[in-house]
Amino acid sequence: MTDAAPVPPDDAHLRALIEATAEAVANAEPLGSDHTGADAGVRAAVEREVQARAPELVALSQDLHAHPEEGFAEHRSVGALAELLRAQGHEVTVGLGGLDTALRASTPDNGGPHIAVLSEYDALPGLGHACGHNVICTTGAGGFLGAATVAEQLGGRVSLIGTPAEEGGGGKETLARAGVFDDVDAVIMLHPFSHDIALHPFLGRRQLEMVFHGVGAHASAQPFMGRNALDAAVLAYQGVSGLRQQLPSSDRVHGVFTDGGARPNVIPERAALLFYLRSANPETLRDLANRMTAIAHGAAEMTGCGVELTWDSQPAYLPIRFNTTLAGRWTANQLGTGRKPLPPGIVPEFLTGSTDLGNLSYRMPALHPMIAVSGSTVALHTKEFAEAAGSPSGDKAVVDGALGLALTAADYLADEALRIAVHDEFEAAGGALDVPAFFD
Repeated sequence: MTDAAPVPPDDAHLRALIEATAEAVANAEPLGSDHTGADAGVRAAVEREVQARAPELVALSQDLHAHPEEGFAEHRSVGALAELLRAQGHEVTVGLGGLDTALRASTPDNGGPHIAVLSEYDALPGLGHACGHNVICTTGAGGFLGAATVAEQLGGRVSLIGTPAEEGGGGKETLARAGVFDDVDAVIMLHPFSHDIALHPFLGRRQLEMVFHGVGAHASAQPFMGRNALDAAVLAYQGVSGLRQQLPSSDRVHGVFTDGGARPNVIPERAALLFYLRSANPETLRDLANRMTAIAHGAAEMTGCGVELTWDSQPAYLPIRFNTTLAGRWTANQLGTGRKPLPPGIVPEFLTGSTDLGNLSYRMPALHPMIAVSGSTVALHTKEFAEAAGSPSGDKAVVDGALGLALTAADYLADEALRIAVHDEFEAAGGALDVPAFFD
């Protein structure tokens, strides 16, 4: 009898990383801001509104947490969000841009600057809100409600846009291609995490399915009449393993076999792999995609097989482009709650994933800070993080985060110099990108 238990990983590196991160966090200084944003009267009005709505926001967060729904099927969740907004007198559209569970509410269009606060509400299969989208949804709602009370006074406009299926579905990209964001000047949202961070990188991500086509044959009687698709898939997988040694430290490639044949005495005529590719920059993600393509064709040629490549059955995700000007105002607005958002580079930047907010950040200035709901060692997409998202610390993050988003939106509308600096930074980083055409 063999021992079926795996060899446990040595956690020495993880323990050292935790210790070094804790030291860096203790010594970190928050980002500053060169702009004052909204005046004291506006800020007080925003804060009063958010505090008045706090019990309803927390109740909605708890309701979503108890009733998780997967992407594109968030009908109950978006209905509960719409009910909260309508109860405060806002007109709400559910279903836009071709997505049944997308949502939009807006203050009147007065021709001024337009900022959108974003909500997500999809959950993970089997794990519920292990990415904390119940917190994302309700902080977005609170941010909108708080800023909406002063938007007309400030000569601007604020919207709440509910974006379905962030977990792999690319709802924001679908809505963007449908024109939902065409009249929006900037977008803001937040993400729950293990630390408060003003700027944290999220990687771009593409999906690649490799399907190898061979020739079936009896593996014993006539192997010479076959072309083994599984051999091609194995060679491709090994080629990717070799590629990893030469990748930048920020790049990631991970994949699984989804088809390897049915019986050992039949040479497989079909084999398939599914990969995720991640990178910190759009250009390096494109280069990584080119190298994966070359590996697939090389494996096919070595085995006499054909190969079919299918890219991005759902929209590709771009990395997030930072806007430090917006992040500085977020930091200033969170310091008043007792939080101390960290600057970039304190928490290891490889502790990250991907988000479709990145696609919007290459169309317009965007803000995507992290807000702490869990202990420092709890990872996203785990049962422990799901528990934290529904805990008292998650509820506190709902109120603190809603206030931070509302004040940041008000700052953007109130302070012309801030808006100019936000958009100057965006243009200096390269301006708007033609996202749909980038990987063509």
